Amino acid sequence: MNHALNLQQLRRELRRKRRRLTCFQQRQAAQAVLSRFRRIPEIQKAKKIGLYLDAFGEIATQGLIEHCFKLNKDVYLPKICNMNQHLLWVKISRQQFYTRRFAPHCLGMLEPQQRGIAVKHLDVLCMPLLACDIKGMRLGMGGGFYDRTLSHAQHLPFRLGLAHDFQRLNIVLPHQPWDQPLHALCTPQSYQYFNQ
Repeated sequence: MNHALNLQQLRRELRRKRRRLTCFQQRQAAQAVLSRFRRIPEIQKAKKIGLYLDAFGEIATQGLIEHCFKLNKDVYLPKICNMNQHLLWVKISRQQFYTRRFAPHCLGMLEPQQRGIAVKHLDVLCMPLLACDIKGMRLGMGGGFYDRTLSHAQHLPFRLGLAHDFQRLNIVLPHQPWDQPLHALCTPQSYQYFNQ
């Protein structure tokens, strides 16, 4: 019970911190993450990359998506499947991205409407987060969509967390057996692999 309360409080604090970032700080963070992202070997080798459309102060992904398009990589965005609350991954075109042909979801983000594929087909999955601990365990927004999706996949893509520096915590977060650790974390000031 205590863990749950601590996590709730931590989520609230981190959300607040994220909301307080200025547009300038967000732009700087996105630029710094992009310059690291370009040099990640797993990104360079990947063909199918899952990303997200930022909506709540996460690391902005426009530059990352544009970079993937420039390298002729396939970009996939998440869509929540109402039947089982898992995420499906929808391949988007440049045109769809630039014309913002996405539908608003009741949780507050935009998502593509076409048919999606299972996460096992992606080479790399870039994940938003509220916090990441020293073991690579990710604290999400609380909906459990990413963990639920990954825990049922037969094959897991390379999991890359994208975060602001203050979201990298020097502690071990409590976690459930089905929680899926990250392979690596990319922040404006650091890039770190985790032992899986």
